[in-house]
Amino acid sequence: MANTPQSAKRARQSEARFKINKMRRSRIRTFLRKVEEAIASGDNAAAREALRQAQPELMRGVSKGVVKKNTASRKISRLAARVKATGAAPVATA
Repeated sequence: MANTPQSAKRARQSEARFKINKMRRSRIRTFLRKVEEAIASGDNAAAREALRQAQPELMRGVSKGVVKKNTASRKISRLAARVKATGAAPVATA
């Protein structure tokens, strides 16, 4: 365990940071899961709306240091491409 008052305080701060960052990561994953579910259901409007809500949440994670910038950009880019593809799917006419 911590040997000095400073190291004890740093341990407390680290634990508090861990809890906060865990909540942030969980919140980001929830938003990303909503986009994935909307894409899977094939509902383009819902997918676009979910992506619109997920983007600022991911970038907030970047500014808070929970997610790296390139990782967030890559996730947004790939999700946007998949959402766009759901809207471009041909409509079957009989």
